[in-house]
Amino acid sequence: MRIAILSDIHANLEALTACMDDAAGRSIDRYVFLGDIVGYGADPVACVEHVRQEVARGAVVVRGNHDEAVAKTAFKLNETARVSIEWTRALLSAEQRAFLAGLPLSIADEDRLYVHASAAKPAEYPYVHGFGEAMQSLSATDARVTFVGHVHAPALYNLTVTGKTMGFTPFTDVAIPLSPRRRWLSVLGAVGQPRDGIPSAAYCFYETTAAEITYVRVPYDVESAAAKIRAAGLPESLWKRLFNAR
Repeated sequence: MRIAILSDIHANLEALTACMDDAAGRSIDRYVFLGDIVGYGADPVACVEHVRQEVARGAVVVRGNHDEAVAKTAFKLNETARVSIEWTRALLSAEQRAFLAGLPLSIADEDRLYVHASAAKPAEYPYVHGFGEAMQSLSATDARVTFVGHVHAPALYNLTVTGKTMGFTPFTDVAIPLSPRRRWLSVLGAVGQPRDGIPSAAYCFYETTAAEITYVRVPYDVESAAAKIRAAGLPESLWKRLFNAR
C-alpha cells in the first residue's frame, strides 16, 4: 500500500491543491493528514472542507495545535498565531469547528503511528528539533514508524538496536529504505508554511510493502497564497514567510 502523508496545511489552499495534484499521479491508496489544517493562511474553510471530503473517502486525520486552538479560546499561542486563529474561528461554521475539535491526537495503524507533534506528549505539542526530542518520541511508542509534523522542516530519525538515536535531512524524491532492525521517526515538512528555506510545499509518501519513504517538494502559486493573506488583513509576517520559508 502506498500512503501519502501531509502535515501543516495551515489554510494554504494553493499549496494543498498542488500537493494533492502531485499525489494523484503517484497511485496513492490512502491519505493521512497530520494536523494543523488551519492557522496562518487565508483559506481555512476550503482546506477544512477538502480534508473532510478526504475523510469521507477513507483518509486518516489527527489534530494539530492550531486545530485545537480554534475550539479552545484559552489555548496558548504567540500573538501572530492568536490573531490568525481568532480570524479563522469567525469564518468557520459550527460544524467545521466541531470537526476540528473532534479529531484524535494520535492514530495507530498496524506498525505505524500518526501524531501531530510527538508521541511522547501529544497533547502538549512539543517540537522535535533534534536527537533528544526524537529519542523521547521514539521511546514513547513501540511503533515501527512514527510520523509527525509541527516543525515545518523535514527530518528522518531512527533508533538503533543498541539504543542510539541517529538522524539526517532526507533528500527530495529519493526512496529511503527503512531498515527493519531500527525504529523510525519521520518528521514531515509543511504543506502550507515551509520553514527550511525552501518555499515549495512538502509532503511524503510511504510504501508499506517495501518499507520505503519518499519526501516530496511541490512548487505552488506562492504569490496567490500571499496575496490572499494580505487581502484578509492578517499579520504581514504570515505572507512574507511563504517566500523566505523561515
